[in-house]
Parts: sequence; structure tokens; C-alpha cells
Amino acid sequence: MDAMATTSRPATQANLLSRTIRQRIQSEQLADGSFFMTEAQLAKEYGVSRTVAREAVSRLQALGILEGRKRKGLLVRHPDPLRLLSNSLPSLVASPDDWRDLAQLRYALEVGAIELAIRAATDEQIARLEQITEQMELALREDTESAQSVGLDLEFHAQILQMTGSRLIAGMQQVLVQFFQIAPHSEKTEASAERILWEHRELLNAIRDRDVERARAMIRLQFRGTLEISGVAPN
Repeated sequence: MDAMATTSRPATQANLLSRTIRQRIQSEQLADGSFFMTEAQLAKEYGVSRTVAREAVSRLQALGILEGRKRKGLLVRHPDPLRLLSNSLPSLVASPDDWRDLAQLRYALEVGAIELAIRAATDEQIARLEQITEQMELALREDTESAQSVGLDLEFHAQILQMTGSRLIAGMQQVLVQFFQIAPHSEKTEASAERILWEHRELLNAIRDRDVERARAMIRLQFRGTLEISGVAPN
């Protein structure tokens, strides 16, 4: 008897079947939009009940790996990881521990990406970064707590990740920043606003000079406040 059919619990069977389907799609390198099979054919081929087949398919549909079409069957899809992350993050950020984990993820992303950004950045992209810095200075001079300054800070970091030339790295920033707009922040004073401006100018200068180590040090310094608010201090 098929090993899958001897599995006692339907949930376990569905897990095993969904994993087997993913491996098959990868090993056969099935193209996006190609026909896979029907649920009935799936149940018969793998020796499971229609209920188990339906549950396995449902899990893969939730991940965007399979798509059901009436009178046609199951189609293979290549899901967009950024869309999946964007859809799942709201339900994962519900506590201080979640904010801490998210802050650590953003920190690791930006520290790791700065070398790629510096190596690949164009003069036009660096000029845009300088323009954002100047706009941020004006916004903070007018109001240290302005929403515009927060938005410009996020745009500054988004521009750095755009410089990497990687769709996934840049897209991760776009996914994460929507949560940092509502994340816990310390209240800004004139002194802290001056420090923020200095940090951004120094990071801009390091990028302009193509100095990876200095830029990495400034990224770490910029994120110290965010991580401390979240209960974590960078090394």
C-alpha cells in the first residue's frame, strides 16, 4: 500500500502531500500557468482521500503555488514572495516581541545590503539621496515630529536598497516600511533631530565616497535608536 495512504492523520497526510507536490513542481520545473492535474487525479495518483487532496491543494493555493480553475483543474503558479510577506505580516505584528523581530530583520537587511548598494549605485541615484537628505533637513527644521520627516527617512532608506539593483531587496524595504510608520518611536527633540540629520549626511557622504565600512558603521548607528526602543541593542 502507498506510504501516504497508510498515514493515520488527515492533517499529516495533507502536510506530506503538499510537500510532495511542491517538490514535484520544482523537480519537473513546471512553468507558471502550466496544467498540473485535477483534485480527483491527485487523490488517485497519491492514494489519498479527496478530503486530504483538497486540504493539501488548499494549503498550496494559500501560498500561491497552485490555482484552481473550474472545468480545467489545477494550474501551477510561481508566487511573488514579496506579496506573500506583505499579506502575512499584518497578522504577525501584534506584540513588542514582534516589533523587536521586525526591527532586527530591517537592521540585518540594510546592514547586509549597503555594500551592494555602494557598488551598484549610479550618480543619479546618489544625487536623489542627497535631494532627500536636503528635504528631510527642511522638514525637521520646521517640525521635529512632522510626518513628512518620517516619510523622507523611509524614502532615504528605500533609495539605498533600490541602489542594490535587486527587486527582492528593494521590495523587502517597501514591505517593511509600512509597519515602521506605525512602530513605536521615541519623541524627537531639537538635539535628536540634529543627530538624525548628521547621521544621514554622514551616511550620504560615505556612499558618495564609495566607503563601504564607513557606510556600514553609519547604518548601525542609525538603527541603534530603533533597536533600543524595541529592546535590542546592536553590537
